Amino acid sequence: MMQADHLPSRPGSLQTWILAARVPTLPAAVVPVLVGTATAWAAGAFLAGPFVAALAAALLIQIGTNLANDYFDFRKGADTAERLGPVRITQSGLVPPETVRTATMLVFGLAALIGVYLTIVGGLPILVIGVFSIAAGVLYTGGPWPLAYHSLGDVTVFIFFGLVAVVGTTFLHTGAFSQQAIIYALPVAALVTAILVVNNLRDIATDRVARKHTLAVRLGARATRVEYIVLLVAAYAVPPVAWLTLGTPRGFWLPWLTLPLAVHLIRVVLREEGRPLNAALAGTGRLHLLFGILWAIGIVVS
Repeated sequence: MMQADHLPSRPGSLQTWILAARVPTLPAAVVPVLVGTATAWAAGAFLAGPFVAALAAALLIQIGTNLANDYFDFRKGADTAERLGPVRITQSGLVPPETVRTATMLVFGLAALIGVYLTIVGGLPILVIGVFSIAAGVLYTGGPWPLAYHSLGDVTVFIFFGLVAVVGTTFLHTGAFSQQAIIYALPVAALVTAILVVNNLRDIATDRVARKHTLAVRLGARATRVEYIVLLVAAYAVPPVAWLTLGTPRGFWLPWLTLPLAVHLIRVVLREEGRPLNAALAGTGRLHLLFGILWAIGIVVS
């Protein structure tokens, strides 16, 4: 991840906006679409156009959420010079707050525009999913009652960036909601939430000062580490359980190839605190991506 000594030379540069998009977080948008599409493929359904559009919309919603967080966390005083994570473009003064706000609306607007096409393909359920997903991205740190500031960040990410994203993608292809899609979405939801948990574990001290009452702030460091481990264990438990209960997917064992990385990350999370947890944050993002790709392949081969 880019640190302060690697900042772009001037505000508004392409490098600045790449930094603002938080590229390392974008796999969190890609994986649910891959797993949801794989679930539909295994059911004998695949639509190329909607797949590309869903992928683009998911990426835009993720980027829009990142920009919204950048803007609202600065406005609410959660991002200060004591920040331990990667540089935020608003707090660091690289881009004026008003420009970041405008960029946020533009990105969400583009996602909504793609959503019109997806709604034509998938109907009212896709419209509802799209509207609530964008709303979750804004209200995560924005609005009069920001979800992340009231300990609801973890459940919001689990639902919208995990369950809803996978199940909605599957519905887009098949036109039906299925039990399999929900089960296959569980590891994706668990791992994308684990990314947030590491982030919030790192920021407990600064969030407490800023009165950003994340679940990690309320639970404390020890219980937050337990939460992280539970999420990773749950992710690895779902594939074999799905195979035993549903008889599919036959490639259930493929995600287990990433287990050494998961064990390493658990050791880091148990041992480190503060800025060194940035390595675990990036590593959990890689785990989510690798696990998701292998999980999608495992589902397809069934």
